[in-house]
Amino acid sequence: MVLLRERRRSRPGFVEPCLPTPAKKPPSGPDWIHEIKHDGFRIMARRDSAGVRLITRNGHDFSPRFPLIAHAVNALAARSCLIDGEAIITDDKGLANFDLLRTQRTQAAAVLSAFDLLELDGADLRAVPIEKRKRALARLLRAAHGGIAFNEHYEVDGAIVFREACRLGCEGIVSKRRGSPYRSGRVDHWLKIKNPRAPAMTREWEEEWGAR
Repeated sequence: MVLLRERRRSRPGFVEPCLPTPAKKPPSGPDWIHEIKHDGFRIMARRDSAGVRLITRNGHDFSPRFPLIAHAVNALAARSCLIDGEAIITDDKGLANFDLLRTQRTQAAAVLSAFDLLELDGADLRAVPIEKRKRALARLLRAAHGGIAFNEHYEVDGAIVFREACRLGCEGIVSKRRGSPYRSGRVDHWLKIKNPRAPAMTREWEEEWGAR
């Protein structure tokens, strides 16, 4: 396992993503911000002198699969950047639909729901507090192409955001502690609270029991 992780990290442009810890209920209080969790495909969008790469959690470049996202990242007003987000396709209700990402026929329509900025114009931002990284990302995406969109965060109580996310049929929310840096791997300053009625929960249950 160590050798596999080292091999992944040696791939050009690869940064292991920050992974939220599952939680049963959202945290409350002013120390947390909350984002809608969309049912998509985790992507690190890197742009540098080598061009644009849309890198998966396993270190593979999916740029050919998501041309609209690649074009949008290439059009950003920056010399270089590394954006963390989810490639999503929405259905006729405006909800992210993971099943639509599974077919090549619809992958070309995927957009990036961007929620974090790790690097900009050569500056490593991973030690910068989450709220400042989010502000920098919002500025970068202010005039962005339609293939990429800023995933807003909310500063009200987490229970309210979670309730509304469930009411809308979203996958759930991710709560992030104010002032926290970006760290690769599983962390406890990002918490993932899933809507028990979301299609993603049914899919995970089927995959878990189907493998037994």
